[in-house]
Amino acid sequence: MTKGEIAYLLLRLTLGANIFLHGFSRLIGDQAAFAAYVDKQMHNAPLPGFLVHWVGVVLPWCEGTVGLLMILGLCTSVALIAGSLLMLALQIGTCLAQNWDVAGAQLIYVLLYFILLTYCERNRWSLDRWWEARRR
Repeated sequence: MTKGEIAYLLLRLTLGANIFLHGFSRLIGDQAAFAAYVDKQMHNAPLPGFLVHWVGVVLPWCEGTVGLLMILGLCTSVALIAGSLLMLALQIGTCLAQNWDVAGAQLIYVLLYFILLTYCERNRWSLDRWWEARRR
């Protein structure tokens, strides 16, 4: 195991746990309160209310799924692309709401997804690699 593979594993696990716990904590908590919070945060955005509310309901499921796949190293590239697209959607909404502090903070996640996707060949310790080795 190289230092690059260790670094990749630790970054994938850390970001995966962060994203998973974003979703999981919202799912086991008061989901209606979270959806209402999203509605309130996005009140300045020129987006239809039903769309904003739908995102507030679906977002925790998306975060939980992407995060769990990243923790497991399962369908890693797909999970990283999905996470990147999720961040793109959040960036669009956040910028439309002119919440620049949050938009700036979200760019850190965008960068981390970029790094993990760019260096996916270092994803040695994952279910993806385990299954790949078993198929040979």
